[in-house]
Amino acid sequence: MAIQHSAPIKTATWTGIITELMLAVFKGVVGYFSDSKALLGDALYSVTEAFTSLANKTPWKRAHATNKRRSGKIKSIVMILFSIVVLIGGVQMATQAIQDLSKSNLKAPGQFSVVAIFVSFAVREAIFQFQYRLAKKDNDDKQLQLGHVMNHRLGLITSLIVFIGVFLSIAGEMYGWPGLLYMDSIAGIIVAGLVIRKGYLLTMDTVYGRLAQEEIAEENTINFIDTIQRVHGIITVDDLRIQESGHYIILHVKVSVNPRITVYEAHDIAERVKKLLMNRFLHVSDVNIQVAPYDPGYPYKSNHDLNNQEMHTLLQ
Repeated sequence: MAIQHSAPIKTATWTGIITELMLAVFKGVVGYFSDSKALLGDALYSVTEAFTSLANKTPWKRAHATNKRRSGKIKSIVMILFSIVVLIGGVQMATQAIQDLSKSNLKAPGQFSVVAIFVSFAVREAIFQFQYRLAKKDNDDKQLQLGHVMNHRLGLITSLIVFIGVFLSIAGEMYGWPGLLYMDSIAGIIVAGLVIRKGYLLTMDTVYGRLAQEEIAEENTINFIDTIQRVHGIITVDDLRIQESGHYIILHVKVSVNPRITVYEAHDIAERVKKLLMNRFLHVSDVNIQVAPYDPGYPYKSNHDLNNQEMHTLLQ
């Protein structure tokens, strides 16, 4: 079921990423030509949102166990570099907005900047409703749905701050209230602070989140091996690989059994291992098991020596 519904979810995710990038370019261009520090900060915030969604997409997670560590390191490096760029950009925007507060001849942003804010707000809301309803219809993870809602609320707060700052600046110029002309710069400082916060959280999530994921993966592997070894007839677990598939995982297991048992008995052991893993761990969607005869190796007895002795077909 999860595989069937993964295509619409991926389409919705890509739609959100592309839309957020287009909005960032649109707001950046309008903010630059209308000289709105608040709108430029909102554009940088949109870029941060789009890149975060892009980094969390499935292609980063498709690597097999042998390449997963390398893929995770590449992702961590990219995320840290981007976080540094976001932090630098936020500090730079805050600095420029603070410098504008010291000017005596400030001008209000162009009126088209208000239109850009409304367009951004409407498009963001439409994309959020589309993604949220699709995730809810697909019975997506509740934690993931909550993450969508929190990110959307932060985006709305950012857009609201930008709108208030730009609107008051334009109103101050129209009605001759010089004090309101500084509201765009003040909103720019607030948005720059939100961008800096976003960059800081990205850095912390990348550093500490990766360590936590490695600990969880190691703990899961230990639990899988311990469960397999509880099956009567299993001697050793020679290999265990975890392959991610959407919100589920597929296990590739190689086990050793008594070399004296029949093929039918080996198949029965493999089936019991598969059923036990899938019943105990609900996020395991499939288990591929390779059964091999146990070879203790030199200087212990070989399989040839075992053939000359009477042994039970299953270990007792």
